[in-house]
Amino acid sequence: MSTPEIVLCAPVRTAIGTYNGTLKNTPATTLGAVVVRETLSRAKLDPAKVQTLVFGQVIQAGSKMNPSRQAALGGGLPVETPAMTVNRVCGSGAQAVASAALEIMAGQIECAIAGGMENMDMAPYLLPAGRWG
Repeated sequence: MSTPEIVLCAPVRTAIGTYNGTLKNTPATTLGAVVVRETLSRAKLDPAKVQTLVFGQVIQAGSKMNPSRQAALGGGLPVETPAMTVNRVCGSGAQAVASAALEIMAGQIECAIAGGMENMDMAPYLLPAGRWG
């Protein structure tokens, strides 16, 4: 069995914000949806052709269930398209790309969108010792 060729096309990067800057109230899932929409546009790709979406996100607290699914739907992928969120600390986005590539190499799918999304300003702020004064 030959290994399918993996092609990365239409890479997209969101703006890099500053702490407490203009993106401070923009959820990671919204940023992810922007990336999905722009990827579809740049690649001139029919959303129905995407067979899975895999995104990494380290700080998922406060993002609700399966942030990748939210980004997929917000980015225009059909409701039938599965989405998986990866949490591998600093390597989540890279692991997402590797995981999507593995699905292609295994012959399970032919087309995926993969990457990462994060907004550290939106991460919950905890003060564990605060309750004791």
